[in-house]
Amino acid sequence: MDYAIRRILINIPILFIVTVIIFLLVNLAPGDPVDFYVNEEMGVTRDDLTHLEEKFGLNDPIYVRYFKWLGATLQGDLGFRYKNGDDVAEVLFERLQRTLLLMGAALLLGVVIGVTLGIYTGLHQYSIADFLLTTLSFVGISMPAFIAGIFGLYFFSVKLGWFPSGGMRTIGKPETLLDLLHHLVLPAGTLAIMYAANFMRYQRFSILEVKRADYIRTAQAKGLKPRIITWRHTVRNAILPVVTVIGVTVPNLVAGALFTETIYSWPGMGSLFVDAVAARDYPMVMGIMLVTAVVVLGANLITDLTYSLVDPRIRYD
Repeated sequence: MDYAIRRILINIPILFIVTVIIFLLVNLAPGDPVDFYVNEEMGVTRDDLTHLEEKFGLNDPIYVRYFKWLGATLQGDLGFRYKNGDDVAEVLFERLQRTLLLMGAALLLGVVIGVTLGIYTGLHQYSIADFLLTTLSFVGISMPAFIAGIFGLYFFSVKLGWFPSGGMRTIGKPETLLDLLHHLVLPAGTLAIMYAANFMRYQRFSILEVKRADYIRTAQAKGLKPRIITWRHTVRNAILPVVTVIGVTVPNLVAGALFTETIYSWPGMGSLFVDAVAARDYPMVMGIMLVTAVVVLGANLITDLTYSLVDPRIRYD
């Protein structure tokens, strides 16, 4: 418990620094939110733009705007969209669920496939399967998410017709879990390819390293059964480095989800972010970046806590 509390307290100043960076990056970027409303055909005047600047509070000094935004954010109020007046928190909550569903499915697939194959190849070094899977892992790691997405869309949707080309559900049909999973398989599988390959390589290397450890030779000399040595001593200790790797891949997973959502028209935060940036919708852009930062910090915290559960020495130290 003390270890968990310490880790949470460490994240508080980090999150504060993140809010400062987010606000500065967004507000110091070129352009002005009121430019989105400029329409010469509608006869928009400079006075109209000045009124909008006053309405949005853009005339205040930047530090005043920051503390107003931070104070409202701490109360759960992320403001309203400049584009259409929608509540930022409500829109983000709905879109975040969809993005987390995609990321969670991709991460689960990546972990299950990658760790399983990594254990197998590590325990069967120099076998044909080891060479084949290791080669395929290099291909998976080298392939960017958007390239994998285009190939997946072309072959499995356009050519073979196995999966839908986009969206979360079939229009005109009732929403069902099977229909959702049918739409989820292709984008989640595409996003999982690189992570499965990465986890497999780390797991394989970790297995090979642990197999050469002194305590493994000691266990073999004591006459323990190979199955016990493999699963209780080798695999259990070889999992530790992979837990850390899983945690640090979350930021890349967020970036990969943005491309994947765009390719497969998945209605998550990726398409919302692109729309908000194009409209210079500052509240929405800052809200998305803040939520993303919280998700990354939360993933790192869960990784630390998981690591401490797997290896009690972390808690004691």
